[in-house]
Formats: sequence, C-alpha cells, structure tokens
Amino acid sequence: MLLSYEEFAARADVVRTQIDGACRAAGRDPREVELLAVTKNHPPAAAVYAARYGLRAVGENRVQEAVEKKAQASAPVAWELIGHLQSNKARIAAGHFDRVQSVDSEKLLELLDQAAAGLGRVLPVLLEINAGADPGKFGATPAATPRLLETALAKKNLRVDGLMAIAPLSDDPAAARRAFAALRALRDQLTQKFSAPLPVLSMGMSGDLAAAIAEGSTLVRIGTALFGARG
Repeated sequence: MLLSYEEFAARADVVRTQIDGACRAAGRDPREVELLAVTKNHPPAAAVYAARYGLRAVGENRVQEAVEKKAQASAPVAWELIGHLQSNKARIAAGHFDRVQSVDSEKLLELLDQAAAGLGRVLPVLLEINAGADPGKFGATPAATPRLLETALAKKNLRVDGLMAIAPLSDDPAAARRAFAALRALRDQLTQKFSAPLPVLSMGMSGDLAAAIAEGSTLVRIGTALFGARG
C-alpha cells in the first residue's frame, strides 16, 4: 500500500536535506544534484506524488510496468528507464521513455537509434558502466566504454547525456565510493578524448547517496527512502 502524500513529502524533505548536507561536505552546490524518484513496484500515484512535490522525473526498472503506469498516472513528469533493457523491448522503450539510462551495448544503441528515427525523435540516453566490476551487475566494462561512446555519438537519433553506474554488492563500505570515483574519472577521460560534454553522472541510491555525491554524482536514484519498502 502506498503511503500518504504528506508522508512522502516529509520523506522527500529528509532526502533533500541529506543531499544538501552531502553537497556541503563535498564543497558542491546542492543545485547540481537531481533527485530521481524510483517508482518501481509502486502504484501510478507514486509518479503523481513526485510531480506534485516538484520532481522532474521518475525512474522505472521494467518497460511494461512503466508503460502501463504512465498511461494511468497522467503525471507531468519525465519517465526514465533505469533497469536493464532487453533488446526485444528497445522499440517500446524508445516510444515511451524520456530517457534510457541503461544502455550498455552497441546492439542496444543500434536498436534504439532505429526506433527513435522511426518516431522522428532524438532519444536521450546514458551509458551504463559496470564501474565496480561486479559480475552480478549489467553494464559495459570501463575498457569497452570508449568504443561504446564513439558508436553512440555517431547515432543521429540518440543524444548521450552521460554515464550511469550501480555500486557493487560488497561487504566493504568503501567499494561503492571506489566505483563512483572510477566512473567520474572515466567520464572525465572520455569528455577530453571525444570533446563531448557528458554532464550527467547517475550514481547513488538510498544507501550510498553521500558517497556518490562526494564523487561527483549529478543524479541520485532514490526509491526506498521516499516510498518505503517495495511490494
């Protein structure tokens, strides 16, 4: 059951305070870090809550769930895909999401570009990188990223906004921060090599928000801290 809007707003206030504090500790401007509400496994009203609170976008993990929810919510928010995208869902994703954060292969780039061209649109994307070398995570390897970016930049119907990563599962509390630092360093190298602005670093969730912001995150993906445990 979804919590009340008032409880959601109170939780969002707490998260924003955490973001502000992490930014101050890192010597950053809090306006540089966007809060993305992750509405996976929550009813369409969760997206309505996010819009009412003033958030720009919500994040969803599964294509079909998001498509159905988007049709029901009628909320003035952008919809971003943050979960793994299967190639057979690429065409649907291109038609229903405002940005796809989980692009990790040249095959997906080709399929999304073709789909976006057919829709007469330019689709914003992020390249998902397995910056923590976690065998259980999706994402391109850092070594494969230059070629992946070069391919992406050549697609006329895609716009590469930046990079995304999920911290590795680890008992070492410093593992997440190392992965985030690696992603930021990779972004800086790619920006210089390709003269391509990659302003978005999507990294950090409810449990590692501060570490992500310390390492340069510009977008944190928060679900549990906003909506409670997922169904």
